[in-house]
Amino acid sequence: MVRPNEPTWCGRLPLSEWDQIGTITHVPTIYFYRSPQTLNISTISNTLKDSLSRALVPFYPLAGRLHWIENGRLELQCNAIGAQFIEAESSSTLEEVGDLSLSSEYLYHLSPNVDYTLPIHELPLVIVQLTTFKCGGFGLSLAISHAVADGQSALHFINEWSRFARGETLEMVPFLDRKVLRAGEPPLAPPLPAACHSRSEFEHPPLLLGQSTNMEQRKKKTTVAIFKLSKQQVDGLRNLANLSWGNPSNGRGYTRYETVAGHVWRCACKAREHKVEQPTCLGVCVDSRCRMKPPLPKGYFGNATLDVVATSLSGDLVSRPLGYASSRIREAIEKVNDEYIKSEIEFLKNQKDLSRFQDLHAISSDKGPFYGNPNMGVVSWLTLPVNGLDFGWGKEVQMYPGTHEFDGDSVLLPGLDGDGSIVLAICLQVDHMAAFKKLFYQEDQINHANYVNV
Repeated sequence: MVRPNEPTWCGRLPLSEWDQIGTITHVPTIYFYRSPQTLNISTISNTLKDSLSRALVPFYPLAGRLHWIENGRLELQCNAIGAQFIEAESSSTLEEVGDLSLSSEYLYHLSPNVDYTLPIHELPLVIVQLTTFKCGGFGLSLAISHAVADGQSALHFINEWSRFARGETLEMVPFLDRKVLRAGEPPLAPPLPAACHSRSEFEHPPLLLGQSTNMEQRKKKTTVAIFKLSKQQVDGLRNLANLSWGNPSNGRGYTRYETVAGHVWRCACKAREHKVEQPTCLGVCVDSRCRMKPPLPKGYFGNATLDVVATSLSGDLVSRPLGYASSRIREAIEKVNDEYIKSEIEFLKNQKDLSRFQDLHAISSDKGPFYGNPNMGVVSWLTLPVNGLDFGWGKEVQMYPGTHEFDGDSVLLPGLDGDGSIVLAICLQVDHMAAFKKLFYQEDQINHANYVNV
């Protein structure tokens, strides 16, 4: 257990409503590095542990533990117990894993194993696994509790940790007071007027027509694949979207995310062979930091992302051009404004129990949220600093977003070389992946030269 190397504030820290809903389990990432010629693994391990202990001083909430309070709500107890650091060895070589040709089982062993049968107050919020390969290369996997940090906050911490490892100082102080999102405060009296929108993000996603539950779809065997789109291919898809559906709202062209996520959604509907009247939704994660008035303070550390859903009929998605799918996604994103955000916070504050909004279950459970067939979830890491993590021995040769075993679970990443390319990591049912691959590269200006099966 790695603890802060200086005394830190101790006490109970209220969590915001956004911290306590959705995924409150750990989110893994894995970075692969070649063997540094001048450093041995013992030196690397000591550097990581020493710099981690220093990073946990400004980011002291990550050294604490979660505690249940009443009504399915959580508090963060800052107690400096620390982050867990695991060292492991593998008989494989870096070359065998560097192209991402990994099974989900392989990735499982390279990532920290979190035992969710334990009481939540016994689980570290940060777990690090350093795995040495027989060639001398190594993998660095991090699992960070989503109840404490969203993607932007987690990467803020990881990148500051790497700066400490390089002997540098803190670049941006984390803003730790979650009261800017009214953490720990009671509902307003009188309450805010209800925003003019449906709360579809809190409802169950559509089921396949003719089915009363999603249990049959949950049991289907899944597989993971990695797809790469070059900058030219991404630009081609954006042109296709913008030219095929009139003028996008706000007078600006569709973003990379709106375009590629729309393309993924359409291809999934086709590969799954939906009926034309099949309802389908796409889960979208929207960062609220700059959408509030005033914006959240720079360096806000916590959860500030909201899940919204884009909806359509599968028949409309596949029969209409790409720009239609992108327009449905944009419509979902654009509703997230200051009024919407505050109304959603108030809605959650007025819930007697938050349990029904939480995913408390580990990967592969048959409980918790399910955005599989006929739905999709496409998370964007395109604007996050996920690449170029240098702890003093050079940047990673490959980064992977950990295990993805739920049907419909996917993430968009920036290409490793910073050349404008996009990488899609996606999990689908085995029966649908071959068709998806063919469809994904079928559009004009798209080819299938960059495909890796996992």
